[in-house]
Amino acid sequence: MSTVAEAVREQLMATNESYKNLQEEHTRYAAELDKLAHKTYLNEDEKLQEVRLKKLKLRVKDEMERLVREQARIH
Repeated sequence: MSTVAEAVREQLMATNESYKNLQEEHTRYAAELDKLAHKTYLNEDEKLQEVRLKKLKLRVKDEMERLVREQARIH
């Protein structure tokens, strides 16, 4: 069963270049975080990078959700 938000996300992926770019960015940050997560030990630079990536990923996700809410309000 698809929710309204899921339908809006699918529509945005098909029609909104900004949303697509944000999704790609989010995926890239997730992949980088995954690489770090598979390491046994993180040095100080990697720990800082992990925190930075988590913040960037969250910022992108928040922007994507803002676009979803905005689009859902229009329709």
